[in-house]
Amino acid sequence: MTETAPIRHSLVGISPKAYEHPADRAATAALASIPMMDAVVRKLIELGYERALRDSLLGNAIKIGPDQLPEVFETFEEAQRTLDMPERYDLYVTQMPFANAGAIGAGKPVVVVNSGLVALLDADELKTVLAHEVGHILSDHVLYRTALMILMSVGEAVRLPLLGSLPLMAVRSALLEWFRAAELSSDRAAALVVRDPLVVCRTLMSLAAGRPSKDLSLDAFMRQSIEYREHGDAFDRLSRFFRNLELTHALPVRRVQEVMEWVRGGDYDRIIGGDYRTRDQDVNVRAEAGDAVDYYTERFRTILGDAGETVSSAGDRLSDWIRGGGRG
Repeated sequence: MTETAPIRHSLVGISPKAYEHPADRAATAALASIPMMDAVVRKLIELGYERALRDSLLGNAIKIGPDQLPEVFETFEEAQRTLDMPERYDLYVTQMPFANAGAIGAGKPVVVVNSGLVALLDADELKTVLAHEVGHILSDHVLYRTALMILMSVGEAVRLPLLGSLPLMAVRSALLEWFRAAELSSDRAAALVVRDPLVVCRTLMSLAAGRPSKDLSLDAFMRQSIEYREHGDAFDRLSRFFRNLELTHALPVRRVQEVMEWVRGGDYDRIIGGDYRTRDQDVNVRAEAGDAVDYYTERFRTILGDAGETVSSAGDRLSDWIRGGGRG
């Protein structure tokens, strides 16, 4: 009789609300509160762009399984078991030289990792990245993530009548703001899976440098993160803020700071010790996030307002465009 590999640790029934970053919870609630935002996002995906995105990412990819890169497959399985995922998801590796990964799909998500990432990272670091993507799925980030990926790829490459008639670049800006916050939550999920927050920091260091972590100094990178936070005057900090607006991910040095501040606050040890919110417990996201929801709601409304239209109007125009057969 064959034996199933033992689960080293499993956070049974853990809710993503147990570890989500407050900025993520607030930004997600704010996005959901914008009239027609979900409708616009879902219609973007219904147009078939997600299928094209999947084709472009997965057309030449390899599905990982027990008989295809089995060590990577087992690492992915362990991450899913640790976060007690309600179902299992597919994992693909695709030939791209730069190190990256993503969870995509509005229905049942898939995780795609680039070959450059698999070649760069050691076993614990690869587990960190895979757990990070599983965390995105558990937090239900994939709907907005997929919409942003569509806007980042299709919107830049194809001149559609749709792009000229809708404030989709404003939607893109709002999604980018949310995306950066969501990354902080998934870093926490990764720390819970690998059981060592410093491995998360080491992984971020390696990804930032594009070099194996064995060639780098984590202590020096941690000092660099402190230097970045404390460097410059008010003008420098404001300049950084505007430079970051077009980024999909918060800067690695900031992500390191956020992970370690979370650990120092005691939540990491509390969750590892078994004290955490579970999925069967109701949660008032707006009450938990407090005033931050109002902050992000107003911020997103300002972003969208700058485009000269409301998201509700965007939804109406998109519906008209679809009914018209896609004619501009």
